[in-house]
Amino acid sequence: MRINICGVQVDDYSLDQVIEQIIAHAKSRKAPGYVVTPNAQHIVMLQNNDRFQQIYQQATLSVPDGVSLLWAAEFLGTPLQGRVNGTDLFEQLCQAAAEVGLKVFFLGGRPGAAEGAAQVLTTRHPKLQIAGTYCPPYGFEADPSERERIQAVVAAAAPDILFVGLGAPKQEYWIAEHYQQLGIPISIGIGVSFEFVAGTVQRAPKLLQKTGLEWAFRLVTEPKRLWKRYVFGNSLFTWLVLKQKLTLKTN
Repeated sequence: MRINICGVQVDDYSLDQVIEQIIAHAKSRKAPGYVVTPNAQHIVMLQNNDRFQQIYQQATLSVPDGVSLLWAAEFLGTPLQGRVNGTDLFEQLCQAAAEVGLKVFFLGGRPGAAEGAAQVLTTRHPKLQIAGTYCPPYGFEADPSERERIQAVVAAAAPDILFVGLGAPKQEYWIAEHYQQLGIPISIGIGVSFEFVAGTVQRAPKLLQKTGLEWAFRLVTEPKRLWKRYVFGNSLFTWLVLKQKLTLKTN
């Protein structure tokens, strides 16, 4: 079942159900697919971005990354089972992959972040098979030779699950452009998760994560980079949800 939040379809699955489906898909070697992880920022961007909308419409799974989506779904009368946070999904999928012998690849992140995350996760899960990591240089999307190199590196590694940490919507653009040609069973955009796991960027305390205030913690820790996203983006998201509620009442 999918829930409509401001015109974006979100799958109503728990974190455990999402992990189970992704692992099953990767093991079966079905046609390549990808997972999107909508949050308030994505919802706002999707309103006026046709390319991003098309990518979302073709996704294998669309899972609620942000607590704000849970609040919105409840407010709209269509509650979701729970949050499927991108970093939690990344960590738990790596654990599940280690248990069933699936290979993973880490693409993106800040310099050293993917390698750092790989070290942390292989220490936790010694059986985890990391097929490789690669951090593209800034502006790689404008360099044809670098784009070819990235594709070649990932193709040669032949992972079962590809984690891409390039930030939205760049990571989704890259996945949509390459996932079928690469033939990787499942690709997932995970934002800043490599940095969180590696410890190069501090994640909010558990209490703030559970209460939906993780965004406030990130704003305090990286104000110059994130203030526009959270101050203006969250306000616009709230307005979009209210507008949808008013539309529901009048119909």
